[in-house]
Amino acid sequence: MTSFDSLSQWDYLLKNLGVWHGSFTQLSPHGDVVSDTPTCVSLEGLDENQTVRQVVRRFSPETGQLSQEQVFEYRSLNRSVLVFEAGAFSQGSIQWAPFTQFGAELGFMAGDRRLRLVELFDGDAQLSSFTLIREALTPDAPSVRPSVTVDQLVGEWQGEAVVLYPDLRGRDRYPTQLRIQQKGDRLEQCITTPTFTVTSTADIHRNRLLFPDRETVVQVLLLPEGASATTPLTIPKGRPFFLEAGWLISPTLRQRMIRRYDERGGWESLTLVTEQKMS
Repeated sequence: MTSFDSLSQWDYLLKNLGVWHGSFTQLSPHGDVVSDTPTCVSLEGLDENQTVRQVVRRFSPETGQLSQEQVFEYRSLNRSVLVFEAGAFSQGSIQWAPFTQFGAELGFMAGDRRLRLVELFDGDAQLSSFTLIREALTPDAPSVRPSVTVDQLVGEWQGEAVVLYPDLRGRDRYPTQLRIQQKGDRLEQCITTPTFTVTSTADIHRNRLLFPDRETVVQVLLLPEGASATTPLTIPKGRPFFLEAGWLISPTLRQRMIRRYDERGGWESLTLVTEQKMS
């Protein structure tokens, strides 16, 4: 385990500075598009980067005219945020509780592109919506890539996991192996690390993979731009659970970010897995 502090976290956040052009796409729990709003998100460092100013502009899909502008300023990171060295980050609920909205944002960076995914649950602990945010530093970025497919995920993936903790105790690193096979309308996957091996099977329903998990079902949605969203359909009571987002950056490079919660609903860690497809 290696150590880090809140200062390095702020330095990592600064990797996100720039003017990001893209869209906020709101999706139903099944992945259906509800709305798609063009956006421009500006992140600027002020006072020798001691302050970050964020300006979020939303534009009318019909006319292209500015419809909303919000301005935020930050001088530190709160307890709900953790940032990885290259700028990938997550912010969200630090504690699940009944009758309250719950969720998190998980964000990736690769070169001049960002992909962010917001996963939300309602007061009844039911999965309620997603927001897929696709952004680039250039306004004339190429058109949106299609949804990731099962065929693209099938194979053997080897990588490394980096784990951060909310109390900033340090970070862990370990190797990972993910093997995915398709057998008819079912998908089998096996995740192996130095300390555990987990095997699971899902039913394939077009762009949805459904993994039975005792009290609830874990769903994987295959989304545009190589994105994927993994969540329980219902937050389980008295059991650990996780929220996950994935980004297929290229046919052989994928990242996954996992925000884990303990059996009491408390946020316990954030993991970023970077993996290469071997076969």
